[in-house]
Amino acid sequence: MPPRYRADALLTMAQDLLQAAGLDAPIARSVARTLLDGDLLGHDTHGLALLAPYLKEVEQGRMTRSGEPDVVNRKPAAMLWDGRRLPGPWLMERALDHMIPAARQYGVASLVIRRSHHIACLAVYLMRVAEEGLLGIIACSDPNVASVAPFGGTRAVMTPNPIAIGFPTSGAPVLIDISASITTNGMSNRKAAAGETFAEPWLLDAHGQPTNDPAVLAQDPPGTILPIGGLSYGHKGFGLGLTVEALTAGLAGHGRADAAEGWGATVHVTLHDPDAYGGPSAFLRQMDWLADACTRNPPVPGRPAVRLPGQGGMARRTAQQAEGVALHPSIAPMLQPFCDKYASAFPAPL
Repeated sequence: MPPRYRADALLTMAQDLLQAAGLDAPIARSVARTLLDGDLLGHDTHGLALLAPYLKEVEQGRMTRSGEPDVVNRKPAAMLWDGRRLPGPWLMERALDHMIPAARQYGVASLVIRRSHHIACLAVYLMRVAEEGLLGIIACSDPNVASVAPFGGTRAVMTPNPIAIGFPTSGAPVLIDISASITTNGMSNRKAAAGETFAEPWLLDAHGQPTNDPAVLAQDPPGTILPIGGLSYGHKGFGLGLTVEALTAGLAGHGRADAAEGWGATVHVTLHDPDAYGGPSAFLRQMDWLADACTRNPPVPGRPAVRLPGQGGMARRTAQQAEGVALHPSIAPMLQPFCDKYASAFPAPL
């Protein structure tokens, strides 16, 4: 079993390291909270596993340390920001600060951010959205990286292009956080570093041959990650990936047609207030019925009961807040050099 750590101790360490590296204190707190929440939900490739890479980006001047985004265009219910390569979690926190009241006023509010740095785990932001009784959609692409080929092709054009949707029920919120590809860059990199392979052929080598070895992504020429649907129905993932590109790069007017600037993100966020439609009570009545019909559905023989997206993550979050956070074994060794450099002790395991 992986070691467990107190959540508050991990939060303090992450904030201290980010601030020591040069981030303003409010930004460091925002980034630390978001990364910790990623691990609490069980998204351990998009939690504190990102802290060491983020610290390198700050130190090397590739992540902006302070300030606010620039407003490029503004309409009553829509806006475009230039993120100035500020930390993605900080920009997303500021985005929700602006958009939640805007959605209440107009019924719907959309914001696109170009030139953000990486935004970590999308589901984290949707917890706040659902707590506010809103429905949220977040899409993200990185115009500086390509690891997913179009369906039928062998050269990467897009990133895994995550899209996330969250909404409340009378119980736990539904948090859908998926990507347009079968797996992610983060998981592929982790398995490649450990010399591991996937259980199924989720990638293609440079010659278009299916493989389960993520090491092909680092070969010359590189392989690619298959879109959702794989070799048989990958047109569906390809279509979803293009949708994310249109929502992000297309609406931002900034993306793969522009010069690369380094690891980052182009982000789309839309919030809907049910009060502007059928009303909150009617929304919950429909979603509660659907949630009940899904979770009470007879399971496939030998398989566990049906769970709603996010149900396991929210239960995991509650348990880990009480019992300690189970960090992936690769995280502590990545962070120890930064703890030594900035004289910040890594928390002792429970």
